[in-house]
Amino acid sequence: MSEAKLNLGLIPPAEIDSAHQLLMKLTRELDRAMLGRPVLHRLVIIGILSRGHILFEGVPGVGKTALIKILCQLFQLQGSRIQFTPDLMPGDILGTHILQEKSDGTREMVFQSGPIFSNLILADEINRASPKTQSALLEAMQERCVTLIGKTRQLPIPFFVLASQNPIEMEGTYPLPEAQLDRFMFKLQVGTADAKVLEQIISERRRGDTPTPEFRLSADELKQLFEIHERIFLPKPVASYISRIVSATHPSDKHSTEGVKRNVSHGASPRAAIAIAEAARAEALFNQRATVGFEDVNFVCSHVLNHRIILNYQAKFDGIDTNKVISEILKKYEPGNLDLPDEITLSK
Repeated sequence: MSEAKLNLGLIPPAEIDSAHQLLMKLTRELDRAMLGRPVLHRLVIIGILSRGHILFEGVPGVGKTALIKILCQLFQLQGSRIQFTPDLMPGDILGTHILQEKSDGTREMVFQSGPIFSNLILADEINRASPKTQSALLEAMQERCVTLIGKTRQLPIPFFVLASQNPIEMEGTYPLPEAQLDRFMFKLQVGTADAKVLEQIISERRRGDTPTPEFRLSADELKQLFEIHERIFLPKPVASYISRIVSATHPSDKHSTEGVKRNVSHGASPRAAIAIAEAARAEALFNQRATVGFEDVNFVCSHVLNHRIILNYQAKFDGIDTNKVISEILKKYEPGNLDLPDEITLSK
């Protein structure tokens, strides 16, 4: 049986078409609200569909916060904005216990939940808070729960952290630790708009206000997208391709490139391979397919790896960035150059 026939039998074409139409509606609305960045918008939707957290990096005023706000409207999710500052404390995010007096005169400790108990968290300028406060998000981002005073509380489902950071104002900021960076599926660069887009903004958007969405995803439609995403299949050759790319980011790997051996201090974690696989499933659905292909992996790969590869001092001195290292790996590990398994074994 051919691979195409096998996959069409697993997910009916009508379900794929229905999910694809919803994704196209979301993309059109996001493109209409936030002008000039179609690739960024596609990646954001891929990240949400994959249940991943996203880190946005860009200078002030490029629309990072506005983008996250419009996402709350499109997906009809409960959102909370947390403005990270040097004096922000973990309790300001997670919540705290307060002493309350009961009707009978006795007192008891009552938990007052923090803003993290929402579906979508906007962590604005996350690198302005201290490491102690940043670490308050670690358990929430990985386990989707919060533990305080020995009691674990589940967070709402779905749960996403969409964080922004400013790359140019380093004074008074705290770089995110590697353990926390690794919990972000994507690190996306939000650049400035070109002259044509700026002209459209000042002509059509008084005070920069974004238009109200004409389409909003219902809870049932979001659930449908999540369920179909779960059923997108990852063929063994593609899984092998992903694993070889991630392994090749480590200087100690015998198949790594010369650029990796020369410029990389530490490679990507296994969490990166998982993120690439999940994001590639969402990209396959965007392409109206029930099976992940090599091109889906290549589309999302650099955005998953760019914040997980740690360069050495020599690379920074030579002006080498992670994107150049990733491009070298992808060039060496083109599917046509690899001896990949050819059986049709599929894995979820």
